[in-house]
Amino acid sequence: MSVIKSAIIVLGISCAVALGACTSKPIMNVKDAPIATTRPVQAAQVRQAIIAAGVSLGWQIVDARPGTLEGTLNLRDHTAVVEIPYTATSYSIVFKRGANLGEKDGQIHKNYNGWVQNLDNRIKAELSRL
Repeated sequence: MSVIKSAIIVLGISCAVALGACTSKPIMNVKDAPIATTRPVQAAQVRQAIIAAGVSLGWQIVDARPGTLEGTLNLRDHTAVVEIPYTATSYSIVFKRGANLGEKDGQIHKNYNGWVQNLDNRIKAELSRL
């Protein structure tokens, strides 16, 4: 009887871990984050800081149109694409599309938000050097 109980417990824990790995979270977007620097900056400087931050984290950053960059992150079999509109005073990071992220009804793979938070933190660090 003890062996069966142990097997059931192990099976239960395995199922819980498997379900936890698949959980999704609400999509996190960074909206109008202020550019906090000690002196005024130009939009071109903000652009360069965003590119440097993204590249340092493995994002591919390209110009989408004036005042907007597009960032793509490929990790294992996951792809996240974000739009990053920017000005001399603020920037945003907005989910555009993904592959194997399970996005549906405003929910997305649990790791996506961490990738965006890392990008946001690195952008802030780059901007603080201006």
